[in-house]
Amino acid sequence: MKKITIVIIACMALSCKQEKIGFVDNVKLMNEYQEKIDVESRFKTKVAALTKKRDSISQAFQLEAQAFQSKAQSMPQKKAQEEYNLMQQRGQFISQQLQQEDQQLQAQGQTEMDSVVGKVKKEIKAYGKGKGYTYILGGGEGGSVLYGVDANDLTDEIIKILNDNYKK
Repeated sequence: MKKITIVIIACMALSCKQEKIGFVDNVKLMNEYQEKIDVESRFKTKVAALTKKRDSISQAFQLEAQAFQSKAQSMPQKKAQEEYNLMQQRGQFISQQLQQEDQQLQAQGQTEMDSVVGKVKKEIKAYGKGKGYTYILGGGEGGSVLYGVDANDLTDEIIKILNDNYKK
């Protein structure tokens, strides 16, 4: 009987230790994190510049193609076909160059965004350790928190820390 009582008391003592759990709304966190906003803004600016460059090059190439079509009518067929082939190769080269620039820009943007996500995860982990949390869960769209009391929502605190650190 004493052994059962000791086991029950030990179990009660262990179960009294509460886990400290919080959650973060991932969508809100990322939407309000200034570094992420700045990265997206820089990326949009670069995309706009590349689009403008692509449009300018395409327009110039189209004008050149139109001029060639007019000129080709007065050329011998063999010579016109040779120049047409060269023009087609140049068009493919230009297209490949622009596509390569686009891919590089996409890769650069993804690398920067991965870096931002890494910083966010690192900060959440440091916050959790510093405040004694056993778990900090991710909420928002696609998150694992379907419901949480507002007292356990750490989103605004984490956003403040991230933005303060980014300003430095």
